[in-house]
Amino acid sequence: MPKTQRVSIDKQHPASYKALIALSTETDAGAVAAGLDPLLVELVRIRTSQINGCAFCLRMHTRDSLKKGENPDRIAVLPAWEETGYFSETDRAALRLAEAITRVADGHVSDEDYDAAAAALTADQVSAVAWLVTVMNAFNRVAITSRYHVAS
Repeated sequence: MPKTQRVSIDKQHPASYKALIALSTETDAGAVAAGLDPLLVELVRIRTSQINGCAFCLRMHTRDSLKKGENPDRIAVLPAWEETGYFSETDRAALRLAEAITRVADGHVSDEDYDAAAAALTADQVSAVAWLVTVMNAFNRVAITSRYHVAS
C-alpha cells in the first residue's frame, strides 16, 4: 500500500494557524505579566512536548531554552524532574500542573495536582501555565499530525 502524503494543516488552513500563533503570543504576554521565569516557560513547553512525543517542538524549544541560558543538565533530567534537586518549588508546581494538563485523558487534572500548583503559584501563574500547556499541546498536535520534518 503506498504511503499517503500528509497534509500540512498549518498551510492547508493558514488562518487557523495564524490564530494559534496569535494565541501563543498572547499566552507569552500572560506568562510575562504573571512573573513566570522565561526559562521555566521553555521547560514547560519542553516537558509538554516530551509527553506528547513531538520531536519538532522538542528541538525548537530545547534550542530556545539553551539560547536563553538554561542549564543543559536541567533539560537532560527534565523527564525525571521529581527525582532531582535542580528545580525550585515554583518549577515543580508548574511542571506538575503541565503534566496533569497534558495527560488530561488519564484522569483529568486532579484536585491534588491543582492544589499543589496553587500552593506554590499565584492564581495568575496557575492560569498562565495552563494556557502555555494548552497552546503547546495544540502546537504538538499540529506538528505531529502534519509530520513536521526533523533532521540533523
